[in-house]
Amino acid sequence: MRSLTNFTFTDMVECGLDLCQLGLGVESMEAASNKIVRYLYESLIDEQTGAPACALIRCFKTHSYDKLDAELSKIVFSQLGYIPDLTMKCLMMLATIGDKPEWNSRHTSVGHKVIPLVSEDVVAQFPMISQLLQQFGLDVSTVIRSSRQLMVGTEEKKLNVFHVPVALKSPYIPAQESFVIPFGIKSVLGFGGLLPSGNLFVIIMFSKVFIPRKTAEIFKSLAPNVRSALLRFDEKAIFA
Repeated sequence: MRSLTNFTFTDMVECGLDLCQLGLGVESMEAASNKIVRYLYESLIDEQTGAPACALIRCFKTHSYDKLDAELSKIVFSQLGYIPDLTMKCLMMLATIGDKPEWNSRHTSVGHKVIPLVSEDVVAQFPMISQLLQQFGLDVSTVIRSSRQLMVGTEEKKLNVFHVPVALKSPYIPAQESFVIPFGIKSVLGFGGLLPSGNLFVIIMFSKVFIPRKTAEIFKSLAPNVRSALLRFDEKAIFA
């Protein structure tokens, strides 16, 4: 168990070693992602109470429309009202865990199962996604048009953090009345980056304890470990 507020360099090293192993013994990126979010949910605690520090942790990944599973394809079609370009990128929820029973499976989550990234204008309507990409140092056009061929040099390996130290009244964190306030969300921290395929992966943690910037910077060093756990499934076995 490790304090999320006072997360140390030693904690980072130990967590990093554990995270690297979570891609082993499973057959899909979804299964590995579920192990990763569960590990973080159970390992990161509120040092005052010993309870999980996060109300909700999710893993998202960009994915082409033509490679979505049947459930997600139907959701995208219902959102758009038409069949989009098959190569259109979508931001899909790959894994989730949290304090409410329905937050413990992507199939039972009510919202944010998949978001079609139709254009830069559409992405701009989702302030958390837009801010995340900005803090990651990624152009929206890079994410919605990314491919293995476009990922060159250091950009292929770009890994970073997304940090909102004060979630309450933040313009970047939606559902203030239905989520942030009733569940006592203090801070939001995300970390991830680009896979060799050009697809983005990100772990987003909604914390009930304050997360200082120093903790966010340490978590940047965990992004390569998560990437390692997911790497062997990239463009291969995605869904469980």
